[in-house]
Amino acid sequence: MAAKIYTNKDARITPIKKKTLAVIGFGSQGHAHALNLKDSGCNVVIGLYKKSKSRAVAEKLGFEVMDTSEAVKAADVIMIATPDTVMPSVYEKDIAPNLSKGKTLLFPHGFAIHFGFITPPEDVDVILVAPKGPGHTVRSQFLAGKGVPGLIAIHQDASGKAKNVALAWARGIGCTKAGVYETNFREETVTDLFGEQCVLCGGASALVKAGFETLVEAGYQPEMAYFECLHELKLIVDLMNEQGIAGMRFSISETAEYGDVTVGPKIINASVKKRMQAQLKAIESGKFAKAWMKEYNEGCKNFNAIRKEEAAHPIEKVGEKLRSTMSWIKQSKVKKGATQASLISSSN
Repeated sequence: MAAKIYTNKDARITPIKKKTLAVIGFGSQGHAHALNLKDSGCNVVIGLYKKSKSRAVAEKLGFEVMDTSEAVKAADVIMIATPDTVMPSVYEKDIAPNLSKGKTLLFPHGFAIHFGFITPPEDVDVILVAPKGPGHTVRSQFLAGKGVPGLIAIHQDASGKAKNVALAWARGIGCTKAGVYETNFREETVTDLFGEQCVLCGGASALVKAGFETLVEAGYQPEMAYFECLHELKLIVDLMNEQGIAGMRFSISETAEYGDVTVGPKIINASVKKRMQAQLKAIESGKFAKAWMKEYNEGCKNFNAIRKEEAAHPIEKVGEKLRSTMSWIKQSKVKKGATQASLISSSN
């Protein structure tokens, strides 16, 4: 059954217009939600820890910035826009002690709720509003008078009005201009993790590296391998993004299309799908979530070792050299020694 699509005609901003909205964290999603809601005429405050570097940024943009605990006390709707890994500790320390009956907790991702790292009291509403795009796109599309598609979900409806608040928030950030789809916390969380691990990030990067290594090990120049296995991937992904797989195939040569349909299924075959199914089960059971939180809480020793090893892969050195010759590509370097902690401090 096709999902129902909610648009502006289905969503009014009234349910949140006279409320105080707190955004906890001011990273990619947090700043976009806060700015869009502010421009939609809502009263938004920002909650941050005392030494957060984002305080000055938020204040410069015209927001009232409070300590997280004070923002929770002041707000009717509280969006927790911190990384999944720190969300439980922020909730336990600053949010839970200051929640009261009738407030609404809003999440941009269902990870912490679905896997039980956070268990809210029964007398608060718990909702999800998740734009299907990065924060800068959520903001830029809003400024252009448009919006990105989004998801809403209801975990707890203590007030009987949780869905109206979710739709109002989605409208306030511009998502209802493009279309909002109703899901649940489990579906949003599982599909998001599966996509990241098996296709978008894990699958794509592993496929690119395997192709690069195969050509180089066969004696072909690494520059040629980079062009064919990484650089040109953007062209194909852009075509797929704009026109779907069929549209991409229409736009490439017949030689490329024949290779696509006859060779692709031999590379990504039934055995790959079986391993994807196994990983889906690991996500559904919570095995991945528990392993990741354990790794994070123990200091990310293994994770950072893998990061270091991956950053030293030959494809990175070749890519850096070749990208420096491409004036149309924005040049930026990954900071060496970047850790999960540094990522967190920049988004909280």
